[in-house]
Amino acid sequence: MEAPRLDSAFTPAPVAPTLWAALGLIALYFLLQYVVGAVVGLLLGLTVGLLHGFRHGEAMAQIQALLLRSDVNALMVMLTLLITATVTLLLARRRWPALWRLPAPPGFGFAPSAQAGYYAIALAAGLVLPIVGGLLTQWFARGHEVSQDIKQLGAAASPLLRMPLALLVVTLGPLVEELLFRGVLLSAALRHAPAGAAMFITAALFACVHLPDLGFLWYALPNLLLLGMVLAWLRLASGSLWPAVLAHGVNNALAVVSWFVVSAS
Repeated sequence: MEAPRLDSAFTPAPVAPTLWAALGLIALYFLLQYVVGAVVGLLLGLTVGLLHGFRHGEAMAQIQALLLRSDVNALMVMLTLLITATVTLLLARRRWPALWRLPAPPGFGFAPSAQAGYYAIALAAGLVLPIVGGLLTQWFARGHEVSQDIKQLGAAASPLLRMPLALLVVTLGPLVEELLFRGVLLSAALRHAPAGAAMFITAALFACVHLPDLGFLWYALPNLLLLGMVLAWLRLASGSLWPAVLAHGVNNALAVVSWFVVSAS
């Protein structure tokens, strides 16, 4: 009779990321957005400078005029999202390969949910939350307008660029954000706090990092906090990250629809 192998009997359980590692990856993701944007701006500046013999005054005027164009801004946003999301996904996959497909924390949940009903719940949540959240924001705003940079950019872009930009906002954006907040960060928070507190922590940080896109208007926080809590619940209840990705994508899709409605009016 063959004796059991010691290495298989004593295989250590996967360890969740630390809070510092999770926060560091989130910070890197948003920092990369600024760096990539700066590099693209530099390349544009060098191009204009070469075309105009590096005459400082004329080159700077050309750069400023170019960067004010909506289509150029849309291209920069798409390129930035593609690069930063790809780098972030690859880093997380390389850093925590054993956690990638584990359904329950400390896993990141890149596995299908065992209960298909959660996808229906996610779809309904993605459709209802923008309405409830919008009413909540209006109540706190007391008549003040709430603008969003990406919404204005999408509405102003040409139809040729509006469609691929919308596709990225609905698919790749939710995927990488769910990995960061409901995958890595939620798993890290659960090491130190019960589920309810961990959900609130991740939802609060999720809300705060989106404030710059909303002009730092504090009354947008309750809407984002509600969305983050529901997405965290979907992640934990379903044992998969995909229902949260679906709900997040549908939520973004409803905002994207306004790009086409505004531009058509």
